[in-house]
Amino acid sequence: MVKQPVSVNGVVRWKDVGLAEKAPSEQKERKMVVLRHEIGDVLRDVRQRQGRTLREVSHSARVSLGYLSEVERGQKEASSELLSSICSALDVPLSGMLREVSDRVAVAEGVAVPDTVPQEFAQRYGRDLDRELSAELNDDFTQGLLSGAR
Repeated sequence: MVKQPVSVNGVVRWKDVGLAEKAPSEQKERKMVVLRHEIGDVLRDVRQRQGRTLREVSHSARVSLGYLSEVERGQKEASSELLSSICSALDVPLSGMLREVSDRVAVAEGVAVPDTVPQEFAQRYGRDLDRELSAELNDDFTQGLLSGAR
């Protein structure tokens, strides 16, 4: 790193030049993932896919309209009890909602997450668990989404 004199309004200041200027451009800037934003986005997406209003879901979940709105906008950290209540009102398993949040966080972090059960795990138990689990989870999640759309 080298320092070079720079004159600003007649005052000489020393500016770092050289390697220090290249470092920020070489480093990838990662966007900070805020979990409450991702949770809120997923909850809003599910509610809107079902064609339901905030008022309907807040009434079913026994949560104030304003608080649910703040959770969806990522302004409030929802407790596990509150998330469970909202997911129940949306007829979506909490695990399904959290899985969607996890997938979104992984994408934001640039991490590839496999969508299958590891082969050695399936071999250990002598069944094709990834197919069985995937079918079971998809059925449960789809039924939750469809039943909420009624």
